[in-house]
Amino acid sequence: MFIVGKKYNRARDIHDQFGGTKQSGISPSAVHPFIFLFTGVSGKAYGYEDGWQEKEGVFLYTGQGQAGDMKFHRGNKAIRDHISDGKQLFLFAATGKGKPVEFIGEFECASISFAHGLDVNGDRRKTIRFNLVPSNSLLTVTMDDIELPVRTFDEMRQLAFDAAKPTENRNWRMAMQIRHRRSAEVREYILSRAGGVCELTGEKAPFLKLNGDPYLEVHHIQKLSDGGLDHPVNCAAITPNAHREIHFGAGGKMMDGKLATLIRAKENELSAA
Repeated sequence: MFIVGKKYNRARDIHDQFGGTKQSGISPSAVHPFIFLFTGVSGKAYGYEDGWQEKEGVFLYTGQGQAGDMKFHRGNKAIRDHISDGKQLFLFAATGKGKPVEFIGEFECASISFAHGLDVNGDRRKTIRFNLVPSNSLLTVTMDDIELPVRTFDEMRQLAFDAAKPTENRNWRMAMQIRHRRSAEVREYILSRAGGVCELTGEKAPFLKLNGDPYLEVHHIQKLSDGGLDHPVNCAAITPNAHREIHFGAGGKMMDGKLATLIRAKENELSAA
């Protein structure tokens, strides 16, 4: 949908197409599951010191609010709850007043930290820092990457849903580790929920892995970009053939829609149990 490094006219290419307000730095769409974030250098005097922390692969993004302590409402709440709400974060950088904005990428809010700076009145206040990490596929995280303790199914399910909420952590450098842990928690639950059976076709896993576990692949349902949200309702365990057909087959979009319905029904049953 958007290409990293490409410049876009904010009004015409973003808001006219997908909604959201044209002035705010945090701009949720009312008609699409998108939240558009815009960053620049103009707010640095008021504690808005956004930017990449290259070594850690984290983008620090300051919340909104010009006077007094920042609070979790409006745009700040939207970012905090974006995974639970099923909203994708798209980050753009300003290139100058009246000029196009450059697409930086799709991100997830892994954790939240706090800093201090001056508000528009020159008063010292607390600012919210959203620790954003690039949104990547769960398939890059395996059970071998992070060691998880043995848990019951109910415990795995609860932890997977809890993982959708960003952690408040004073150390923003932990954001990538927190995000990896989230992915591992969600992945473990999704595979356990499937029980070795494709959640789309009902077929058994095609083979067993070296450790004896059935092999299924975790898929982000109805992803609208190259990323996808790590949330139990947005993920499913399916066979490799079904996975490839969704991505490359003529009927992939219809299969994905069917899968979304099946997973919602399954999670509703589990919630009611």
